[in-house]
Amino acid sequence: MKFYGKNVLITGSSKGIGADIARLLAQMGLKVWINYRSKPEVADSLKNSIEKQGGKAAVICFDATNEAQFIEALALIANSDGELGYLVNNAGITNDKLSMRMKVEEFNAVLDANLLSCFIGCKEALKIMRKQGYGSVVNIASIIGEIGNIGQCNYAASKGGMIAMTKSFAKEGGSKKIRFNCVTPGFIQSDMTNKLKEEIQQSYIANIPLGCFGSGEEVAGAVAFLLSDYANYITGEVLKVNGGLYM
Repeated sequence: MKFYGKNVLITGSSKGIGADIARLLAQMGLKVWINYRSKPEVADSLKNSIEKQGGKAAVICFDATNEAQFIEALALIANSDGELGYLVNNAGITNDKLSMRMKVEEFNAVLDANLLSCFIGCKEALKIMRKQGYGSVVNIASIIGEIGNIGQCNYAASKGGMIAMTKSFAKEGGSKKIRFNCVTPGFIQSDMTNKLKEEIQQSYIANIPLGCFGSGEEVAGAVAFLLSDYANYITGEVLKVNGGLYM
């Protein structure tokens, strides 16, 4: 794939889908900035793994929900590398509970971690990218933001809001050719899905036309495409990576 920029920040990327995105983008020649909030040893391990494969990586610690920390981190990256080529807003949490039992603070905590952090990242990245005249942002939303789910009204609201917000940022950044897009993963193989009983896993898979859970690498491939020059005429779009579960 072709990239105009040289580096990328991926929030919440020391493990899981974020780490898979970091590995793939490093393989494609980008310097990846691995963001974490706790457990520096996990982020350092990923950095070392990427560098052993010939890639470029750096580790940066900040809380994506903290505006001052996020701004400081972006400034550090831009000053260090001379640019902020790309941003992937991946940081997020879940806190599942039936809505009638969910406390307001539990609802807000998920919105802050998922939606507020994405807003801060998009807003501040747009400021930098407008000045340099190039850049692309991909936000990692979820199929739950498209279809909803029992016990996940906070998560659904945060991810649905992310999709709508991405379209607004795409319109604001369009005149300067700054692109904003979303990826909405479906059921992705992870520690969480591995803990499900076999019969529960099969009940989910039965509704997926491709007949299996997805992988983090498949999500990463969609992100790489949307960031790359091959997607230069794509903005404000939602790329579904769900095996056909929701079309």
